Amino acid sequence: MTSKKTKIMSYILSNGLTLIHDSRDSEVITIQITIKVGSIHETKEIAGISHYLEHLLFEGTQKRKDSKIISNEIESRGGNFNAYTTNERTAYYVTIHKDFFEIALDVLADIVQNSTFNRKPVETERKVILDEINLVTDEPRNHQWILFFKTLFKNHPVKNPTYGTIETMKSITKKQIRDYYASYYTPNNMIVTVVGNIQNLKTKVQSKFRNSKQKQIKFSLDLSEPEQTSIRKTIEKRKIQTSYLVFGYKTIARQHQDSYVLDIIKAILGRGQSGRLFYEIRTKNALAYEIGVHNDLGRTYGAFCIYLSTNKKNIKKALAIVQKELKKIQQITKKDLEEAKTFLIGNLFLQTEDSHGRADLLSTWETISKAEDADSYLSKIKKVSLADVKRVAKKYFTKNYSLAIVMQK
Repeated sequence: MTSKKTKIMSYILSNGLTLIHDSRDSEVITIQITIKVGSIHETKEIAGISHYLEHLLFEGTQKRKDSKIISNEIESRGGNFNAYTTNERTAYYVTIHKDFFEIALDVLADIVQNSTFNRKPVETERKVILDEINLVTDEPRNHQWILFFKTLFKNHPVKNPTYGTIETMKSITKKQIRDYYASYYTPNNMIVTVVGNIQNLKTKVQSKFRNSKQKQIKFSLDLSEPEQTSIRKTIEKRKIQTSYLVFGYKTIARQHQDSYVLDIIKAILGRGQSGRLFYEIRTKNALAYEIGVHNDLGRTYGAFCIYLSTNKKNIKKALAIVQKELKKIQQITKKDLEEAKTFLIGNLFLQTEDSHGRADLLSTWETISKAEDADSYLSKIKKVSLADVKRVAKKYFTKNYSLAIVMQK
């Protein structure tokens, strides 16, 4: 299996900004600007401010006075304009025809450097996010993850939801927003990733950021996490027809070699309808409609999670099968291992076929280690052995699991 592989070029500009370029030949290009700040970098008083900023940067700059003007610059040209916030980064991206690269870069550079935070949009988006928090809380399929991470982690700030709390979202001030923006939206804390064949890219990016100066970035993070020495459970009862649960373990950060082995285990257990858990729990025993595996690996944490939705009378039996299948990892065959590797290779190609998938992958790896590691991922997957899989399963899948359930009353 081969890929449309291009050489990744990385530059550090004079003001500290990181530029990543994958010059694949395509009619469509993506520009993504990633800020290396997220919810784990926030104090308790301003929890949710990274996500708040993500909303506000679409609301107006000195050059483009409101959200309609900003979005119309991209959407009138057929482009897609969006953003997201995680616990470790915030990203803004445009996918558009290559003829409109200049305007897309200008819009993105403008919002990350020149947002004005006028009073009206600040208060409007505050209400929007408060509604968003309520939507997540009301939806068990989303809320189960909030409960799970609060159960799994006792100290590491990844335990906190990216949207903050109702209390902080009501109390964050415009001054706090401006101060946070000025402190962390600096070129030496940014990654500009471009996927597409753009000539003189470095010069064009330098021009758009020529007036931004780097600042010292200060984080006072306590990322320590105590060893888990017992089972942890959180159960929340509601008037709902289906119960939702997440079962799992703390593991390691993405830079650790065991992270690639955990990807293999995820592929064995949870690759769609042919994964072991889907077959045993849904196909064979009809215990759940939805079941999946999530291997969440960041720069500072790791979590291996199995989630499912079922009637509460099936929870005990379904969990017994989950634990049984985790133990059966010790019996996997060479065929199981090779199928898992083939799945991961093929799935990666599907994810990065479009320019945004590729840009996001490169940006994510740059925040973790370096963008070039995106292209060494498959070689590391191919090196995983049967002994590695059995060792890692034994090491992390212990009797001391964490479990969060949103349960029918």
